Amino acid sequence: MKTFLIALTAFLISGNTYAQQLPARWDELTADDFPAALQKSSRTCILPIGILEKHGLHAPIGTDLIHVREWAAHAVQQEYAVVFPDYFYGQINEARHQPGTFSLPNNLILELLEATCDEIARNGFDKIIILNGHGGNPEFLEFFMQGLLNKRRNYAVYLYRPENDSTFIKAYNKLHRSELATDLHGGESESSIILHYRPDLMRIDRATADNGENQHRSSLLDLYTPIWWYSSYPNHYAGDASKTNAELGKLITDHEIAQFVKALKAVKADRKTIELQQEFYGAVDKVK
Repeated sequence: MKTFLIALTAFLISGNTYAQQLPARWDELTADDFPAALQKSSRTCILPIGILEKHGLHAPIGTDLIHVREWAAHAVQQEYAVVFPDYFYGQINEARHQPGTFSLPNNLILELLEATCDEIARNGFDKIIILNGHGGNPEFLEFFMQGLLNKRRNYAVYLYRPENDSTFIKAYNKLHRSELATDLHGGESESSIILHYRPDLMRIDRATADNGENQHRSSLLDLYTPIWWYSSYPNHYAGDASKTNAELGKLITDHEIAQFVKALKAVKADRKTIELQQEFYGAVDKVK
């Protein structure tokens, strides 16, 4: 009986400790939790950005959103930061012809992202890390980042831009089954990630029901046009998801989580960026 009571007490204590753990997701914190979350995160907030668009006929429309949501959630288990709730407002004009695409006007997505960062900062965060999960966002996000110097701000924004190391590339090439050069959107890599995170949402039997080959309908040397993606991939699918495998998905996600944790630690420790921003704003003020 005594052994049972000791075990029960230990169980209740451990359960209470778990219940009192500080959530990482902004929407799961209570108002009373916020001061502790600010302190524990070193006033650092992760803004994961996905998108809603077609990913072949086999993967969910929210593939990018699911990916980046899980990416952030797993990273903060190792290094705490507050994670902003689902954000899927980005550049996706090229998929407006496909069902389920959510595409807002260009000026609005810029204004919305700036307002979101301002509001995150108003709540006490002075470091915001944008974690992008959508391949059509980099140019938009880089332009947004450049524009942040247009007025004085009391916070810094960091755009995470990872690079793969040779060890990972070697392991990736060993597991990857389809043609690497054509695995661009909704193909083996992206589909393997979702198969790892959310196998219940995948319909791999439908992977060959859509054509993911480059149609080569337009070729203009040294010239860029906004219709280039549609001209090549009118089905908004590029690759061969029939080769999807969860082992590859785990390899990719483990690697990207470990990489991001390193960046997150660096941002939490960083003091120089805000210092240099203030120096820059001061120099701008002297010109007036």
